[in-house]
Order: sequence, then structure tokens, then C-alpha cells
Amino acid sequence: MERIDSIKNVRIKNAKKLHTRKGREKLGSFLIEGEHLVEEALKWKVIINEIYVEEKFRIPSSWDINNVPVYLVNDNIMKEICETETPQGIVAVCELIGRKPLQPEENGKYLLIDQIQDPGNLGTIIRTADSVGLSGVILGNGTVDIYNSKVLRSTQGSLFHLPVVKAELDDWIEKLKAANIPVYGTALDERAKAYNEVSGQQSFALIVGNEGSGVSKDLLARTNENLYIPSYGHAESLNVSVATGILLYHLRK
Repeated sequence: MERIDSIKNVRIKNAKKLHTRKGREKLGSFLIEGEHLVEEALKWKVIINEIYVEEKFRIPSSWDINNVPVYLVNDNIMKEICETETPQGIVAVCELIGRKPLQPEENGKYLLIDQIQDPGNLGTIIRTADSVGLSGVILGNGTVDIYNSKVLRSTQGSLFHLPVVKAELDDWIEKLKAANIPVYGTALDERAKAYNEVSGQQSFALIVGNEGSGVSKDLLARTNENLYIPSYGHAESLNVSVATGILLYHLRK
């Protein structure tokens, strides 16, 4: 285990570049922090290029990291690498996840995301999609980067479990309809139907949208049906991640 004592070390400089989307795209890598995410990455065969551990951290003996370089760093360097205020003592640099082209499949269940920009919301939504057992999540233009550190932490490893791809949502709606998979939008206008008036489906696709403006009107005009969640109190609306969870569990047959 090699020791690094300087924040000017080239490896540390490169790790810090992964704090930005531009840096991640340029280097083809992303950072994960904490024992749980590193363990999930190992379990799901994410390619880990290197690991940094603080002196007090003990790597579990069950981890298979024989071919992964491990560097010992002090707490100051760990704070430089990490984006959290209280680092957990371990960081891994992983290769961006290679995704196979995703196509609608028979009995598939999909979530389409239109310009969701809050990292915590996106991460929670991906984690929920994983729990519901979806076939894939499709991210439209304007959606926050899935390798953003807050997104990664909020997914709790679910990003490694199911296909999450970037694509044009217009194209995907056409593909879904061609595969006879009903597409539901989320809207608050008078033409939308209360979600509990729709029965569970063998296959479906749900579109959820931006925290402020919702799903774009162009997309809503192309769905099979648009749904809303009735409010029985005084709140104007639900958080998008909460609403997504309610709808996904209801639509899943």
C-alpha cells in the first residue's frame, strides 16, 4: 500500500477534478465515497481504478481488491478528495459505467425523467425505481448528471443495479408506443386523471418532470394518459421523488 502525503500529488489533483462534470467526462471516471458505495461497486463489478483510505480505516477482509491499487492518505488529503463535510475514510475512483443500448422489452417497466435538476431528488428516484424493479430509467436533456456526488449518495448504490441511460425522451415515447407499452405523464391540469382511477399494468412507462415546471407540454401531448395525485390537505404539490414513488408502486401490477 503506497502512501501519499501531498495534496499536490498528481493522483490527488486528478481525483479532485472528478468533482466536476467536465472533469469526469474528460477523465472517464467518477468518485464514490464511503464503505457502503465502495462495497456495492465491488459487488456489482463496477471497474474501480484506485482506492484511497485514511489511516484509521480498515478494509473489510471480504473485499476482493487484489488488483486495485490502494493508497494510504492522511485526513487532510481525504478532505481534499471528498465532497462531503465529514469523510467516511474511503474513496474509490471508478470508470464511467458502460451502458448497453436500452430498448423497450415485453412486460418492461420504465421511468422517463424530464429535466429533474436536484441531485437528491434524482438519486432518491433512481433508488425507488430500483426498489420497484423497473427495467430501466431514461434521463432526458437538462437532467442533473448521474455521477454528481449527491446523486450517487442518494442512490445508495442503486445506480449500479439497473440500467440508467441518457436519451431523447421524444424518441423513447415513440419506441414505447410501438412496443404497445402505455405511457403515462404527470400533470396538474384539468385534463389529467387521478392516478387511482388507473389500474396496475403489466408494463408501463411513467414520465416525471422538473421540480418547478413539471413535464414539458410537448411530452404530455404525446402520452396515452396523464395522471395527478389528489391532495387532501393544503399542500400545493408533492416533492417529485415522493410523487414518483406513489405512482410507480401504484402502476406496478
